[in-house]
Order: sequence, then C-alpha cells, then structure tokens
Amino acid sequence: MARPVPLDLAGAFSRFRGADPERLHFAAHSHHFWPDVTEAAQQLAWADAARLADDKWDHVLGEVWPAVRVMLARHLNLPDPATLVPAPNTFEFVNRLLSCGPLDRPMRVVTSDGEFHSFRRQTERLKEDGIIALTQVPAEPFATFATRLAAAVKEEAPDLVFVSQVFFNSGFALTDLEALVDQVAAPERLVVIDGYHGFMARPTDLSRIATRAFYIAGGYKYAMAGEGACFMHCPPGFAPRPRNTGWYASFGNLAGVQTGVPYAEDGWRFMGATFDPSGLYRLRAVLEWLASEEIDAALIHAHVEVLQQQFMAAMAEKSWGLFTADNLVVPLDNPARGNFLTFQSADAGAWYDRLHAAGIVTDVRGDRLRLGFGLYHTAADVERLLTRLRSL
Repeated sequence: MARPVPLDLAGAFSRFRGADPERLHFAAHSHHFWPDVTEAAQQLAWADAARLADDKWDHVLGEVWPAVRVMLARHLNLPDPATLVPAPNTFEFVNRLLSCGPLDRPMRVVTSDGEFHSFRRQTERLKEDGIIALTQVPAEPFATFATRLAAAVKEEAPDLVFVSQVFFNSGFALTDLEALVDQVAAPERLVVIDGYHGFMARPTDLSRIATRAFYIAGGYKYAMAGEGACFMHCPPGFAPRPRNTGWYASFGNLAGVQTGVPYAEDGWRFMGATFDPSGLYRLRAVLEWLASEEIDAALIHAHVEVLQQQFMAAMAEKSWGLFTADNLVVPLDNPARGNFLTFQSADAGAWYDRLHAAGIVTDVRGDRLRLGFGLYHTAADVERLLTRLRSL
C-alpha cells in the first residue's frame, strides 16, 4: 500500500528543527536540514580517524565509499556503481572535465544561460582568455529549450555539452534526459548533466544514458547530508586521462613503482586528492535511513508537491506579497518542476529581507525569490508559514 503524502518526518530532523524552534526554514533547495542520523555519522568519522590513524583511508575508500556508491547507483538506476567517483564539491568535477579539451584550439562548450555559478563563472572567465569558445542557449522559454539546445549543438559541434536537470534560478526541470542525450551525444563528446537540484528531488533513471552522459550531484540539497559529499557518474571510455588530476586517481597503484601518469579505468580516473571524508559518513547514514524508511525520490517529490499545492491554494484564496500565481516562473500546473517555487519580482530582494527579519528563511537570486520545501517539512509547517505571513 502506498504511503500517504505529505509525510510527517519532523521527528527524524529533531536536532536541526530544535536548534531554533521559531525559525521557519523554507530553503531546502539551498541548504536542506540534516536528519538526526547524521550526528552519529559525524562522530563516527572522528572515532574512525582516531582508531585507524594512518589506515583511515583504506577504510574510507575501501568500505565507506563503496557502500555509498552502491546506494547512489540504486537511486539513479546505474548498472555499475564503479562509474561513480566522490569529490568535496562539484567545482572540482567541472574543472577536471574542462581539462579534457583539445590543446590545438579552444574547447567548444554549449550550455544554457541558467547554469549555477560553479560552472557559469569558470567558463565565462575561460572565455575571456580565449581558452574555450562558449555558447549559452537561453533557458527561457522553457518549452522550446531542449529543441534550441539541440540546434546549437548541431551547429557548433561542441566538445562539451553541460546542462542542468533542474535549473537553479527557476526550478524548471528537464524531464526527459534520455531524449535530450539522444539529440546531443556524439563519440568523444562530453555530455554533462548537473543533477544537484534533481538528485533525490525528482525520480532519476540514468540506465539508458549511463554509457553516454556524465551526471553530477551531491549531498547539500535533497540528499540531506550537507557539504563535502559530491559525486559524479562517469560513462566508460570518455575522457580517460583528465589533465586536472589528483594523486587518488591511481590510488590502487601507490605501493608500486610509479612510471608515467597512470589512471584508473573506471570512474576513479576523475578522482582528486585528500579530502574531509566526514561528508561521506553522513551521506551513508542518510541513504541507509532512507532505505529503512522505504523513501525514494518519487516519494520525496510527491511529498513536496502536496506542500507546494497547499501553500499556493492558500495564496489563491488570499495572496500575500509576491507569492502569487502570476509571479511564478514555473506555473504550479507544470509538472516539469523541481522541489522549490520561484517567484519573480523587482522587489524580490526587499521581500527576502522582510521575511528573514521575521524568521522565515528563503533565498533570492536577482529578481527571483525561491521558496523550497523538503522532507523535514509537514503540512503543519506550511500552516505556520501562512500564519506568520498573515501576521506581518
């Protein structure tokens, strides 16, 4: 029997919720609360460091990470967990991928104008010096984005195609990744999907594109594990020797005599260097907890959709501030949406400040205010939000 939504898992997040009971935190898309199971995981990371000392990395890379990647692969329906590799942040992956371009000409990159700063800022800077040739396809209008992206790829014949599964500044979601990859993939072309706002927010099945597309995500948003726990799926055979490399990329051969610059043949070829492994401990604990509760991305998304509908139904009855259906960048009746609502207004910054002063945490990107719902929210939390808004 299917579980009823919305869920009530407030008790599983008691540490974060109890730290400031009056705070109404509706920025799950920015910094999702961590479930209580992560506290013991954080302590275990310290205890293992003390217990194992020099042998810690054999445990982290030989036991903790393998357990994590098996569970990640299950959520993404990946055929082989060995294609996954960890990093402290997605920026490491971005730079490692950019290091795979040709040397005799600028690397040709096709992307959208709605990518997150970790990619946008770096590529625009490289464009300034002529290191890459950058084509940015406008994300809006959303209905024609995939068609326009495919046309740009056909015209530019890029080395790298980079696009978000869910755009961070709007919430619009690309719901047919398989069709998109079919249109833009080519031999030796790096096709990269930034899944940070999609992973554990929307059901994601990579099984049919696993051999053709990279997928990047991490723990800071809906994976609920905090910072320092990112990962990338690396399709076999693509970019076998990134120039931006860390010594862990040949970790299995460290004890032997080093000749040349060897790389692993699986996802490990994109490995970096020494990092804080506590994020992987937290991510393992979260994924194990989700498994014990039989919670997957589909259930999380359904839970959030009900809360979004509850909020917007109240706004339709009596609107407040910028929270109107007319201001939604992605309408509520559009299923191609992530787990946050984006409201556009010239006064978005002022509204954010007013809300924050009232103990309501949202976030703002230019003229867009984002209101995010997560697994730690209940229907009662939405009612508390509505009551506080009405009191301002």
